[in-house]
Amino acid sequence: MTNIKFSPAAPARYAAAPIWRLLVLSLAFLISSKETTAFTSQLPSAALRHPKQHQFALLSSSDDDATSKLLEKARKLREEVSAVEQSKAEVQKKNDAKAQAQREAEMEEQKQRDQQRLRYSAEVPILKDMGDEVMERVDFPPRLKGGKSRIVTIQAPLPLGLVLGEDESIRAGMTSVDEVAAEGNGAAAGVKQGDIVRAITACQTTMETPTWQLLAGGIGQPKTKRFMYSVDGRPLEEVLDAIGSNRMDVQGRDVWLVLERMD
Repeated sequence: MTNIKFSPAAPARYAAAPIWRLLVLSLAFLISSKETTAFTSQLPSAALRHPKQHQFALLSSSDDDATSKLLEKARKLREEVSAVEQSKAEVQKKNDAKAQAQREAEMEEQKQRDQQRLRYSAEVPILKDMGDEVMERVDFPPRLKGGKSRIVTIQAPLPLGLVLGEDESIRAGMTSVDEVAAEGNGAAAGVKQGDIVRAITACQTTMETPTWQLLAGGIGQPKTKRFMYSVDGRPLEEVLDAIGSNRMDVQGRDVWLVLERMD
């Protein structure tokens, strides 16, 4: 460090140096104060009083923007999900309507089949293996063309008062009612001229031998059974014999006739 030796006039010169420095520093401070005042005058008074709150307000504004964007995305997502669900509901509704229409069509078809079966079927006595008669519905497919015929059943005692014949003009092997006596049992029961005979009851006598009689060398006993006899394709003489066989019925029951009749 250099030592300085002061002359008699030196103290006055160096004594004035600190005052000059103070003036320069004062001037610099005044300029800085004016710039600071000009900057702070542009800020809100609330920011000057509460600088931390102002900083939080700036951060809150940024958070609000992010929240708004998330809410907008959520809204769009809900709209997309709603559109998908609505589309699925519409597809399901169409499928349900289609399935309902198919079920209704199947029900209508089944109804027509049932009506067709009722039209061309009848409940008649059927002889079972044990010798009992049971009423069962039997189908009689139409023999007459056009689909305007139906099956009817009639019960009448002998004699029927009918004249039967073979109508080759309709179909070979078909027995038709050619005449109906006005006072006959057939007319009273509802037989009409032009009816086609499809089935009748017939009786047959057979020899039945119980097991104990077979062991004893017995020959058995006659037993008459009544059964339904299909007339389709049978010769007229055979049909007439079958009708006459009902006289052998020990119970004296009426003859069953299954007829196909035009409406």
